[in-house]
Amino acid sequence: MFRAAEQAVRSYGVAGCSPRNEYGTLAIHNELEGLVARFVGRPAAMVFGMGFATNSANIPALVGKGDLIISDELNHTSLILGARLSAAKIKVFKHNDMKCLEKTLREAVVQGQPRTHRAWKKILIIVEGIYSMEGSLVKLPEVVALKKKYKAYLYLDEAHSIGAMGPRGRGVTDYFGVDPNDVDIMMGTFTKSFGAAGGYIAASEDVINHIRGKSHSATYASFMSPPVAMQIIKSMKIIMGEDGTNRGIQRIMALAENSRYFRQRLKDMGFIVYGHEASAVVPILLYLPAKCVAFSRELLKRNIAVVIVGFPATSIIEGRARICLSASHSREMLDRALEAIDEVGDILKVKYSRRTPTTHQ
Repeated sequence: MFRAAEQAVRSYGVAGCSPRNEYGTLAIHNELEGLVARFVGRPAAMVFGMGFATNSANIPALVGKGDLIISDELNHTSLILGARLSAAKIKVFKHNDMKCLEKTLREAVVQGQPRTHRAWKKILIIVEGIYSMEGSLVKLPEVVALKKKYKAYLYLDEAHSIGAMGPRGRGVTDYFGVDPNDVDIMMGTFTKSFGAAGGYIAASEDVINHIRGKSHSATYASFMSPPVAMQIIKSMKIIMGEDGTNRGIQRIMALAENSRYFRQRLKDMGFIVYGHEASAVVPILLYLPAKCVAFSRELLKRNIAVVIVGFPATSIIEGRARICLSASHSREMLDRALEAIDEVGDILKVKYSRRTPTTHQ
């Protein structure tokens, strides 16, 4: 991958300093977009140089005045910002609560727009594949069923699930066996599973052509750097098995095993751990801000660095350590980290679970 990225610099340069709609589209970008579309199972895709802007700059190109956005209460800030910039009406439903989502959809269809009660031009449901602070997994089959029932559209953010979930690493649609064509807008980033930068939107050709012409990110932002694009291409081909090896499948299986093992060990120790068992995002609930800081410092003394998350990313009394696992973590690495976490958990009295801790064999 590194040699390919170096060759991309020699062929295309480091950057072109131009938006996509001017001189910023190179052959390598067209190749990447075709590969992304094939990878996620949609007819077309467009890539962007920044993951945050993929949401915040493109949602306003998809919805506007007279439209309704129905958003999960724990959606990422980039989704919230994009929704606010769109001028569409926003309603929020309880996290992963399908009864609340259906109630919101039904009321929107029956009542229509405020004051006039005219029908909404579009209703767009926005959810994430894996929620970055909770480690929870979207109930995608149920969301798709409700979207079809109420004739809405679905926007799925797979920043933390693409390349990491499902038997082929194609994200939550792959994990649940949902047809990608049932998801109207598929968004993801390249900063996690692909070790690069930027993001993508995959959809129908009509939607992608609309974004190319209307998105501020396409009109004003510099295009993705060629070596970054090549890094993504090579990484994606490894996951797809198009490099001639089975390294991609092996890594997906290793990540799934690491996630299950690490999460279960923490639960056995007595920690409260949020999220789905298949999620590589593992939040350890610490609750108190002071204990969050102490947890980080005590682990650092033991040469273990952890990410601590608190307000405003979480509520002020739900601070946590947010651990993201990788396929490259060996069992020895995980056990060493778990041993240190276990020790610090006893020192700080943060093993809040009422379950009786079990001894791992």
